Amino acid sequence: MKFATLKNKTRDGMFVVVNRELTRCVAVPNIANTLQHVLDSWSHCAPLLEEVYNDLNRGIIEGFTFDSAHCESPFPRAYHWADGSAYVNHVELVRKARGAEIPESFWIDPLMYQGGSDTFIGPCDDIAFSSESWGIDFEAEIAVVTDDVAMGAGEEESGRAVRLLMLVNDVSLRSLIPAELAKGFGFYQSKPSSSFSPVAITPDELGDAWRGNKLHLPLRSYYNGQIFGCPNAGQDMTFDFSQLIKHAAKTRPLSAGTIIGSGTVSNKQGTDFGTSISEGGVGYSCIAEIRMIETIRDGSPSTTFMHFGDQIKIEMLDAQGNSLFGAIEQRVVEKL
Repeated sequence: MKFATLKNKTRDGMFVVVNRELTRCVAVPNIANTLQHVLDSWSHCAPLLEEVYNDLNRGIIEGFTFDSAHCESPFPRAYHWADGSAYVNHVELVRKARGAEIPESFWIDPLMYQGGSDTFIGPCDDIAFSSESWGIDFEAEIAVVTDDVAMGAGEEESGRAVRLLMLVNDVSLRSLIPAELAKGFGFYQSKPSSSFSPVAITPDELGDAWRGNKLHLPLRSYYNGQIFGCPNAGQDMTFDFSQLIKHAAKTRPLSAGTIIGSGTVSNKQGTDFGTSISEGGVGYSCIAEIRMIETIRDGSPSTTFMHFGDQIKIEMLDAQGNSLFGAIEQRVVEKL
């Protein structure tokens, strides 16, 4: 199934079921008004929504035109958003560029931070900041949305809790990160509101691309209209989503609707750290990674972070070239 939330005059938007081709949708107020309601009552809502979804795909329900530009985040706000760092290659790059070795624990214990979930940026909305000097960067990621997860849940239980998947642009302010981390208390100002794909989908929509609690398809990032990265999200993923969920639930239960991010998708591509698209590789899912490569190779970075007017598009296609989640398409603007 595929779900979205359209903008209206309410804080939580209008929940809709979207057809497989992302061309038509229908509101279902008799079943649920929000996607959070669906997660809260999954066993009741899911069978009813599946009937609607099937009828929408068959043309039995006509619905109305679906347009990603009218979307909120599938969850305009959420109870819990935690982002991991499942691709240790990304972490290793960042540390190597500043001459630091990666601790052995990073290979067996995931990194994770809890981000702000009270406001998310719409998938086609502008990203507004007061200063370019903050080091504006995009991060292309995958996220899962869970059912209730008990504290101390194991990997098998955690894997069964995955209800939905989305794409993520985990917006980061790189120049603010060092000072915050130096305080020893973690991210806050350097991790502003994130954005998610127009559509959230159930794992069965992915067929065999969803296996081992990983999504085995390329995640495509287009920076100012040019392909910047297309690493495969199923490769070089040190921790799968069942392991990330288990980590998050170690000391607390997770409520239905908890969003868990993968961290920046990153492939080694048979080299030490990866290769850009222009050099025949699969590129990168954030600007920070190519800057790290430049630092390691040349002694200093030459690629700048995002400027006002820059655009980012993040999308995932199936084997037939169809968009699975719709595209995150955003422009960086100055907040006046």
